[in-house]
Amino acid sequence: MNEEKIDETLEQNIITLKQCQKDKKLDTCSDCDSVINCDIRKAYVKAVYDSMNKDKTGGFEF
Repeated sequence: MNEEKIDETLEQNIITLKQCQKDKKLDTCSDCDSVINCDIRKAYVKAVYDSMNKDKTGGFEF
């Protein structure tokens, strides 16, 4: 994936995440009951990682 696509994916994931928070009237995902199993949040975290890593191989763990 090229850098432009990585950045576009991140932007789309930010929009999706913020819309979800708005729909649920939340300021943060931490306040959501579904935060642990949330596919939107997982996609956002992956997009952030890909953006920081610019798609170089490697993993990340918390």
